[in-house]
Amino acid sequence: MDTTPFTSPNGLTRRRMLGTALALGAAAPLGLASTARADAPAPAPTPAPAPGRLTLPEPTGPHRVGTVALHLRDISRPDPFAGAGRYRELMASVWYPAKRADELPLAPWMTDGAMKAYLDDFGFKLPPSCTPLTAARLGAPVHRTGHRPPVVVYSHGAHTHRAVNTVVVQELASHGYVVVTVDHTWDAFTEFPDGRVLTPWIDGAPNLGPRDYAADARFVLDCIEEIAAGRNPDVDGKPLPDGLLGAPDPLDIGMFGWSKGGSATAAAMMADRRVRAGFSIDGPMQGITVTDLDRPFLMLTAEFGRDQDPEAVAFWNHLRGWRLNIQADGVRHNSYGDAAVLMPQVGKLLGIPEQQVQQMVGTLPTDSSVRIQQAYPLAFFDLHLRHRRGSLLDGPSPRFPEVKFLP
Repeated sequence: MDTTPFTSPNGLTRRRMLGTALALGAAAPLGLASTARADAPAPAPTPAPAPGRLTLPEPTGPHRVGTVALHLRDISRPDPFAGAGRYRELMASVWYPAKRADELPLAPWMTDGAMKAYLDDFGFKLPPSCTPLTAARLGAPVHRTGHRPPVVVYSHGAHTHRAVNTVVVQELASHGYVVVTVDHTWDAFTEFPDGRVLTPWIDGAPNLGPRDYAADARFVLDCIEEIAAGRNPDVDGKPLPDGLLGAPDPLDIGMFGWSKGGSATAAAMMADRRVRAGFSIDGPMQGITVTDLDRPFLMLTAEFGRDQDPEAVAFWNHLRGWRLNIQADGVRHNSYGDAAVLMPQVGKLLGIPEQQVQQMVGTLPTDSSVRIQQAYPLAFFDLHLRHRRGSLLDGPSPRFPEVKFLP
């Protein structure tokens, strides 16, 4: 049974808070100044957003970003809820450093069908044209160097979708990582290539827990190994971008997730040694079997920190390798995701009381949230997958005075 809470203390579900952000934000363009480093190469020009379209911050890395969606089927796991003789099906996206391909369209945050279902679920009759565009070009050729890039798998929270931490995902890709995001079918708003749109609210849908998410992630690891070996795991035989086959390093894999996805990251690591390092964004650590874990793990906490969550304490006490717990001042459960980018801007544009916005995403300033999301996951995976040691994870930094290192 899934025991992951998904209701905020003020009574609003996380999905409805983000849905409100999207629906209200469709009334006007929402810009966020780029946080690109001063010494980073200038990104390719990005078309101005259409009226009513939300926007996301640009990644800061030296590489352009590409992405491609994959339709995956796990024939080792029957899915009775999908019908007799059916197997577990997933939609995933691969994000990667790309060559310049300005002629290709920018990838949307969600597909039209999934976005329409997402908005309709909240009762807002809005066109999918409000969907933010990401920094990734659809199907752009892979930027290949003399070595294989490390891989990071991403798992979303309950009742959401694989795009809710796009700020982090495209940041990692812009710094040379291959990132694979996955929709956990029956607990996500997801659209398949044949036009099927599934939502978390179908009557009788299975109640997925972190271990179910972890099983999906482990299957994604199998698919990564297929791509690394030069084989296409897409069940429809969809052509992959030039240079993707053979690109990922199957021996250099990390994982991160938000909320239930953070708990799933822990569960996957305890079940599968292929995951060499794990990063949890406010994962409740409920619904998992806790055993000793000897690989690096970072907990970025908010409402499910060790001061409030006994399960987080139990998990922390079983970490036998490198470990770190950090937390920013003024955070809520939604403070470390794309919602943190959207809601404060919506509030200013539409006159939503500041107190109501803070109930949703906390008092951490938007630019601070974005910088934290871009800096700390990158520093963690650079250290433990690339063995590039920096100083950010050594202790409190004057660059991030709001981030506290918890003993």
